[in-house]
Amino acid sequence: MRAERSRVESLLRDAETARHEDSEAQGDIGDTADHAQELTAEGVDEALVTGLKDRLAALDRAEGRLANGTFARSVRTGEPIPDDRLEADPAAELTVEEARSRP
Repeated sequence: MRAERSRVESLLRDAETARHEDSEAQGDIGDTADHAQELTAEGVDEALVTGLKDRLAALDRAEGRLANGTFARSVRTGEPIPDDRLEADPAAELTVEEARSRP
């Protein structure tokens, strides 16, 4: 889980830097004919940052479950989460079946 956290934190730093650079570039004098492109880049940056922050929060919750002895169990039903699912996503909170049926 530590490697995943480091990877996500690195991606988050890069995304926040890109968001900042895109924001600063909006004030540059030059071709301003297509404001939609600027807004799209800003929206993508914001969505990426939000997703990475959500991933860090999921890793925090997983570490909390590890500390209190409930890791590898569904947060909804308490059913065991298979090892192969946890290897694919160490922050998995639900079994595959539960995740598929999630509204």
